[in-house]
Amino acid sequence: MSFRKVVRQSKFRHVFGQPVKNDQCYEDIRVSRVTWDSTFCAVNPRFLAVIVEASGGGAFLVLPLSKTGRIDKAYPTVCGHTGPVLDIDWCPHNDEVIASGSEDCTVMVWQIPENGLTSPLTEPVVVLEGHTKRVGIVTWHPTARNVLLSAGCDNVVLIWNVGTAEELYRLDSLHPDLIYNVSWNRNGSLFCSACKDKSVRIIDPRRGTLVAEREKAHEGARPMRAIFLADGKVFTTGFSRMSERQLALWDPENLEEPMALQELDSSNGALLPFYDPDTSVVYVCGKGDSSIRYFEITDEPPYIHFLNTFTSKEPQRGMGSMPKRGLEVSKCEIARFYKLHERKCEPIVMTVPRKSDLFQDDLYPDTAGPEAALEAEEWVSGRDASPILISLREAYVPSKQRDLKVSRRNVLSESRPALAPSSARPGASTSATSVPASIPSGGLTGAGEARKLDEVMQELRALRALVKEQGERIGRLEEQLGRMENGDA
Repeated sequence: MSFRKVVRQSKFRHVFGQPVKNDQCYEDIRVSRVTWDSTFCAVNPRFLAVIVEASGGGAFLVLPLSKTGRIDKAYPTVCGHTGPVLDIDWCPHNDEVIASGSEDCTVMVWQIPENGLTSPLTEPVVVLEGHTKRVGIVTWHPTARNVLLSAGCDNVVLIWNVGTAEELYRLDSLHPDLIYNVSWNRNGSLFCSACKDKSVRIIDPRRGTLVAEREKAHEGARPMRAIFLADGKVFTTGFSRMSERQLALWDPENLEEPMALQELDSSNGALLPFYDPDTSVVYVCGKGDSSIRYFEITDEPPYIHFLNTFTSKEPQRGMGSMPKRGLEVSKCEIARFYKLHERKCEPIVMTVPRKSDLFQDDLYPDTAGPEAALEAEEWVSGRDASPILISLREAYVPSKQRDLKVSRRNVLSESRPALAPSSARPGASTSATSVPASIPSGGLTGAGEARKLDEVMQELRALRALVKEQGERIGRLEEQLGRMENGDA
């Protein structure tokens, strides 16, 4: 009997983790002590957000990535919640927008100023009220703009249109117990959840139906996690009956038996999985551990391949993961984590050693970019779309963000949702949302300036006419829709 080669070929076999130098850490941060198994940290190419201790309410820090070193105790926070913040998540389609869930039963969405905070931020763009108990999970839809999911200790999952502050879907009968986590699939048509009743569920949110369920995915009583992989399979972490930590891979078409099941160790911290769809590598961080283990998921048995472990001295209170578009491709960086200690945040860089200075195509396939593939209304109408991919060859440069604006007209004045704004409809003119050229603030002199002012005024008038015309068209369509709904047409 001939034995196959034991060493499996993989370009990720030599990935190594490295903490950054001390002066690149964020020091003197009072990380939250709330006993909740969220990551407590969220990061994007511009900002680092960390949930912190706050007297008399809930708060989180938002720091520009470049603001390393000691953080002043008086540094402004985002502090509008009246109870501790339990979870935060950056919007994938706008690097200045972040959502937070809190013990005060609300979800808040915040617009962070372009250069970070200069004073405490107490006014959210929108407050979403619908949960009756604390909100422990917030996660944005991966491809539809302004769609946000929240899950609370009331065992209810709510899906919101943040752009109109309305509740789109309420799923209140699918989870009989505390929801540990929720993960969207690649195009946001389904999500999976791990629950305290030991079940992993795959749910269609728009139909409100259970697509598949696996009871006792892990038999232990401690918290589980379930995440969707890019190919639609589900990766879970949990505990065995003997309290050993486990990883498993499942095929949603057949949840009878896991495709793969591995036992890790007998530590008691919940395992938080971070998945990179571009490399099919899963990084597993235990809360209270001092290590990050990483595994490559492949199509052939044994499916879950252990790659390596990054170990440091200090245990981690939480962990954030940088989206691919925020990494330094010139240094062959394939992941970057932000590890929370008790009083600091330490970036950890994962790199694949390569000798060449050229762009490494095999390490950086096109990745999810910041542009939304769908508007919220299109997703609600049943459309699905995969993420819009961007190339990292030119090394990502952040685009100008558009401010999040909440239109309350259809929330306050009508019982049924209004149609999508004209700019969201395929084929509609989008020039109504363009911004006229700015007028110099120091007064206008000379013929050139006068001409410029005239051009701006003309453009403004044209835009106003266009907006009025589109508004009238929306009104006519809404009337027509109303007649159709009443059976008059």
